[in-house]
Amino acid sequence: MDPPPKSWTIHTRSEITTKYEVLDQVGSGSYADVYRGRRLSDGATVALKEVHDGQSAFREIEALRVLKGSQNVVVMHEFFLREDEDAVLVLEFLRSNLATVIEEAKGKGLGVGEVKGWMIQVLSGVDACHRNMIVHRDLKPANFLVSDDGVLKLADFGQARILMEAGFDAPSENPPLYEHDASNSESSLQHAEAISQSDDINQSGYVNQDQGTMSHEEYFKVLDEMKIKSYSYDTDKDTNIHDGNTSCLATCTTSDIDDDLCKGSFTYEAEEVGRNELGCLTSCVGTRWFRAPELLYGSTDYGLEVDLWSLGCVFAELLTLKPLFPGTADIDQLSRIISVLGNLNEETWPGCSKLPDYGTVSFGEVEKPIDLEACMPNCSPDEVSLVKRLVCYDPTKRATAMELLQDKYFSEEPLPVPVSELWVPLSRNGQDQDCPGEFHGYDKIASDSDLEDFSTMNINITKTESGRRI
Repeated sequence: MDPPPKSWTIHTRSEITTKYEVLDQVGSGSYADVYRGRRLSDGATVALKEVHDGQSAFREIEALRVLKGSQNVVVMHEFFLREDEDAVLVLEFLRSNLATVIEEAKGKGLGVGEVKGWMIQVLSGVDACHRNMIVHRDLKPANFLVSDDGVLKLADFGQARILMEAGFDAPSENPPLYEHDASNSESSLQHAEAISQSDDINQSGYVNQDQGTMSHEEYFKVLDEMKIKSYSYDTDKDTNIHDGNTSCLATCTTSDIDDDLCKGSFTYEAEEVGRNELGCLTSCVGTRWFRAPELLYGSTDYGLEVDLWSLGCVFAELLTLKPLFPGTADIDQLSRIISVLGNLNEETWPGCSKLPDYGTVSFGEVEKPIDLEACMPNCSPDEVSLVKRLVCYDPTKRATAMELLQDKYFSEEPLPVPVSELWVPLSRNGQDQDCPGEFHGYDKIASDSDLEDFSTMNINITKTESGRRI
């Protein structure tokens, strides 16, 4: 007898079907299957995300629990978890994302006020994560979802990590981040409350098919026990290997990591460095076009700064409507970065020579870097400056999301367009309905191709410590 398909459980688990009607599948991949559903109690449309990787599910659940109430983070209404079944997360359903906004804008352009309106919400979502010591590790336009009324929500926390030491208490509430236009906050909050008035994942009981309703404390005791059982394989490398070419249209996102993420890459396997209670960090994380240089050089000792680099790449794409560093492989990615920012050495980035793979790959000297101004030809000096504060070699010099929220750029004319006035595409342009795993413009991001198109510089490649020749 053939084994049942991955999506079998969501249709047969009574704790789910008694509360939700599964309408149709909107995304599928090795990491998760996503369905549009209807909540039977009030008819609200939700996304049912069935996660096949246990560690990714734990990370997403824990991150969304910590971020509950953050106005620019996707809402998790509840979740279902049993030891012998895939986790199912019930999320708010958002039909579009920032990648679609960018793609649709290529024909009509985005006004400066519109760009600022999106940026403010992006910064608010990232700042909420960083205030709570959560590093997302996969920031890209496709992971910023957009509601029909213009509210942007950060989603897809399967690669997120909570960088907390024992005894560290994250703030329970996030203070107001931007008060220039009160309608922004009101619109975001009203949208979240409209679908989740009765939801309280911190207080309500959780349904378990065998045990009935459990309290919050009992449920997370079970969750912790399950985590301990699976601790032996709790490394980032395991999670990311399974997270290949996944479509999460639940969350209307697409993960662009190859099934064999490190194939053709010069990064080491994850080392036992920077370990916390969730396992060790790895450099094999995130989507290549938005991956910080320290990750490309194999660092396993990093923090929130990797998100800030990704944020700069997102902003550059929002401003120019094209990706800043569209690398075809990890080495090509580094080549493009160095050709723009210039030579990477101890002078431009103190301590860079200690990165694991710094001595593995060397690039020829770049006499005249392209510079970011040339990559953003139609942007104002203030816009280029904003990106430069994020896209810089030294992680310690990258501006935080909190700092950027206070930047004068957002208080000067033209002012950010209010959320309610932002133009939102109602469909995902370029999406092949028969191929939900591919999003137009992002289906080839993580293809580790052979070395090619390196006309800008010379590259010398040596053998890694593991014996792999690059």
